[in-house]
Amino acid sequence: MVAESVKVPSNGVLLDGDLAVPLDARGMVLFAHGSGSSRLSPRNRAVAEGLRGAGFATLLLDLLTEAEEREDAVTARLRFDLALLAGRLVDAVDWLGRRPGTAVLPVGLFGASTGAGAALVAAAARPGRVTAVVSRGGRPDLAGDALPRVAAPVLLVVGGADAPVLGLNREAARLLPALHRLHVVPGATHLFPEPGALEQVTEAAVDWFHRHLRPAGPDTTAGESGPADR
Repeated sequence: MVAESVKVPSNGVLLDGDLAVPLDARGMVLFAHGSGSSRLSPRNRAVAEGLRGAGFATLLLDLLTEAEEREDAVTARLRFDLALLAGRLVDAVDWLGRRPGTAVLPVGLFGASTGAGAALVAAAARPGRVTAVVSRGGRPDLAGDALPRVAAPVLLVVGGADAPVLGLNREAARLLPALHRLHVVPGATHLFPEPGALEQVTEAAVDWFHRHLRPAGPDTTAGESGPADR
């Protein structure tokens, strides 16, 4: 395992990240954190550990600089700037594609809360690089007009007791043109704090990336469709 702190350039700023690449990694999963969170999110770090144990490389990335995080803590404005967040994810995907050791790995995105919306916008912008997406308690509805352009298979994981977000995910799923699934964790609330809930998220993510994170090729999702699980 090679683990290091990295700086990812994006439109004049440097974003802090934690990169870990297991030997013989089968793919790279880039994390997009949610409202008011960062690469230090204990929930995403737990999921990342599970993914590394299954042979996937991970990049946990701060989508805001320290100065921007201080501003956002007061205004809560930047966490909903999907164009900014998605653009930085796209820059990170491109950076991984230029970097020795990660350039050959297919890329998946794991988004939480508002980060899920940004992940879907980035997936629509890089269909040749992003080949699978997982959303945890996400806001895919924030991806808006980008949803019908997402070619990668998408897994939407939502807590069964997170009624408002569950409804938003069901509506967004209807706009996804390629393979997608809605996975409901019974009894779980928005942050999955219930015993065993986050482990179920990790298991579902590992299975989805095992199935769908592979080198992109022409028409990799052509003809595939899947209704959301009820």
